[in-house]
Amino acid sequence: MALVLRNVAQLAGISLSLLGWVLSCLTNYLPHWKNLNLDLNEMENWSMGLWQTCVIQEEVGMQCKDFDSFLALPTELRISRILMFLSNGLGLLGLLVSGFGLDCLRIAERQQELKKRLLILGGILFWTAGIAALVPVSLVAHLTVQEFWDETIPDIVPRWEFGEALFIGWFAGVSLLLGGCLLNCAACSTRAPLASGHYAVTQTQCLHQHLEMQSAHPKV
Repeated sequence: MALVLRNVAQLAGISLSLLGWVLSCLTNYLPHWKNLNLDLNEMENWSMGLWQTCVIQEEVGMQCKDFDSFLALPTELRISRILMFLSNGLGLLGLLVSGFGLDCLRIAERQQELKKRLLILGGILFWTAGIAALVPVSLVAHLTVQEFWDETIPDIVPRWEFGEALFIGWFAGVSLLLGGCLLNCAACSTRAPLASGHYAVTQTQCLHQHLEMQSAHPKV
């Protein structure tokens, strides 16, 4: 039963981490971190991401323009770019490291201590990737709320609002954190036994020794 729970925790952890990594990559490149709806022209909507600004018009469709310079970006977008790149890189490294530590892979079966360390390291990498994904989306959301309720800005000026990418980024960060927790819990649980083939060989050797002892000491 403990072995089954351990395997389930490992598979659930790696699946959640993979989902979180994919969503964090999607969050990084989606141009929908902030949305702007114009009351004067309801047929035109603006959206902003880390890499480009887009305008959506009913007649023309979506048109996007990349940012010209990294240094010309607002501070929160520059920080968000760096942290999202860090999250994507650490998530990918965590997938590679923890993948070799899974019990379902027959790699280094007898080196259980090594596999345990790989799982723990992968879990820590997923934790770091999750935090690196949560910080930028939370920072942009916080500044968006501040600007939305800024009384110094006239009411006639349009305000930026939350985009879909922020919610995807929050879900990605939470998935990475949960995946890392499950992997660490699985690594700290009871070790998995050896493979069935090794167990069968051990049983055969014990039975053979028992028969030899009986033949050496026959009953009188």
